[in-house]
Amino acid sequence: MTTTTLDEPTTSGQSTVAETVQEPQPIQRVSIICSKGSLDMAYPGLVMANGARMMGIEAMVFFTFWGLDMITEDKVDHLHVATVGNPALPMMPTMIGGLPGMEAVASKMMKKQMEDLEIPPVREFIEMLSDAGAELYACRMAMDMFKLEREELLPQVDEVLTVMDFYEKSAGSQIIFI
Repeated sequence: MTTTTLDEPTTSGQSTVAETVQEPQPIQRVSIICSKGSLDMAYPGLVMANGARMMGIEAMVFFTFWGLDMITEDKVDHLHVATVGNPALPMMPTMIGGLPGMEAVASKMMKKQMEDLEIPPVREFIEMLSDAGAELYACRMAMDMFKLEREELLPQVDEVLTVMDFYEKSAGSQIIFI
């Protein structure tokens, strides 16, 4: 942020300009909303939360709608890369992506690439985030909509929150929607 002020006129009659530059404040807290449950959309929020924790930034992850798949016990180990209608897969037009087995092939390829980069599977990533002190929350409305019970979620999930609770807990946070 820059602040500009005019000083007193000089003997020549012209004013001098004094400029004060204020350094940006470091991020103290992030609230990341994970709304998609495909394998390729699971990692961005997890990586960002992990990076925040590694930098000493408080991190909160709020799982809503299909993002609940990332923290649902029966689904977390079976996330797939969406091949139909995924604009990020130019190598695979929708017609080819819709063929039987293509989603499994794309998912297997991504899991192999993640393994080669030593990036943990989603379940392990959730455990790491919890151990690192990240706050993990499920969305009450999405839980009700999908008829999920708290017992169906991974044990690392801290609580099920309403949207209002999310905003209260996010006070002062940078909010990131994925």
